[in-house]
Amino acid sequence: MSDSLVIIPTYNEIENIENIILSVLQLPKEFDVLIVDDSSPDGTGKVVEKLQTQFPNRILLEQRAKKSGLGTAYLFGFQKALSKSYAYIFEMDADFSHDPKDLVKLYDACSKEGYDVAIGSRYIKGVNVVNWPMSRVLMSYFASFYVRLVTRMKVQDATAGFICYRRKVLETINLSKVRFVGYAFQIEMKFLAWKHGFKIKEVPIIFTDRTKGVSKMSKRIFKEAFFGVIQMKFSSFFKKYPSLKE
Repeated sequence: MSDSLVIIPTYNEIENIENIILSVLQLPKEFDVLIVDDSSPDGTGKVVEKLQTQFPNRILLEQRAKKSGLGTAYLFGFQKALSKSYAYIFEMDADFSHDPKDLVKLYDACSKEGYDVAIGSRYIKGVNVVNWPMSRVLMSYFASFYVRLVTRMKVQDATAGFICYRRKVLETINLSKVRFVGYAFQIEMKFLAWKHGFKIKEVPIIFTDRTKGVSKMSKRIFKEAFFGVIQMKFSSFFKKYPSLKE
């Protein structure tokens, strides 16, 4: 078994799922894959089951009863990863907006450079986004600026969803208390890691918008993030953040 698990949430990703899994499994560094599928009606789960017969020890599949949000899918995946012996746990999208080859860079940042959290960052070196309309680039960029302004957290890409966590980070954060499900989930996880004193590195990546399948983005997700950041910051004044760092 690998020391690394890549969690990929899916809902109707039949056009991407086989290629994204194979791209991860064919990397020179060995990664296992956990697909958290929300009972996709397009048959995404069945494709994963077929691949499991070819790679029985490297692909895990968990199918939930219904579509329940990105954040809950990752939290579910984190608990599964912690129930096993994985030392490095990753978040990654299924649609190739995150280049699987960059998993190795995130892994190296944690395993070789000693960081606790490595973020695949679109904005640490300029703006590295391909195929997004300018309106969405600006919205994403200024969302991260807004997060930095409110929280004082020095992360350039606060809404990034391409991340490596050392196991001890997820063991330290009280995952049962994480409240948000969309963009705000990504912000909250980074904020909690930062408040607990973990070392965070942003690794530059090029983000390429999906070419197949349909985006799950919605106005509700942005609304949750906007108001959630203020809520999260206010609540932090009344909490303690013990660190279990070595």
